[in-house]
Amino acid sequence: MQAILLAAGVGKRLNRTAPAPKCLLEFGGRSLLERHLDNLARLGVHQVNVCVGFEAAQVARAVAGRTRPAVLLQPNPLYELGSVLSLWCVRQALACGEDVLVMDADVLYHPDILARLVAAPAPNCFLLDRDFVPGDEPVMICLAGERIVEFRKRVASGLAYNRVGESVGFFKFGPAMALSLATLVARYVADGRRTEPHEEALRELALADPAAIDVLDVTGLPWIEIDFPEDIERANTHILPAIDA
Repeated sequence: MQAILLAAGVGKRLNRTAPAPKCLLEFGGRSLLERHLDNLARLGVHQVNVCVGFEAAQVARAVAGRTRPAVLLQPNPLYELGSVLSLWCVRQALACGEDVLVMDADVLYHPDILARLVAAPAPNCFLLDRDFVPGDEPVMICLAGERIVEFRKRVASGLAYNRVGESVGFFKFGPAMALSLATLVARYVADGRRTEPHEEALRELALADPAAIDVLDVTGLPWIEIDFPEDIERANTHILPAIDA
């Protein structure tokens, strides 16, 4: 199994004076990137493809000499455009013929979340947390029965669904679905849709064949995506103590 970490973004909303990629933010003395790599190594992932852009040299220094798992840096020179370009830059990893994890790098989380995703029997799997605060930020997964009917920050009025939760930002794909995703993001780039977020490609993939994608409920396990200064505060005061406990 390989993994893809999307770590190219600028993180402007954190309003920091010292420029650094979000994946190098430290919690409990360990960076998000270090935590990702340690968790992935324990689960048997042999290669991690890190898509870098903003301050890529800092990431390179952080992983220098790391051999388990092997870390391959994949540059995205157009990182200030849509994050769909980051998936396009790692399309060779998507087409590697193995199971592939696709992960947002700016997430602090309990290791059991990733362990459950890897252990899920379904080859293709999204993660859902029903305990979320509605707003403009959460990417929501809406289910009708067991099938995804929407995957977006904004849900159209009148959409019929019986369960909703926030996407954790981690996904597992079998070889066939991963290859389909690589083909899809290549089409986005060819069609001039370079400013799209990568979630739009994931949405199109899921809605094209919802029966092929399982949704695993990880409600109750602590995690947080780091987008704003208040997220850093909450990560330190609430999420990290819950993880350590």
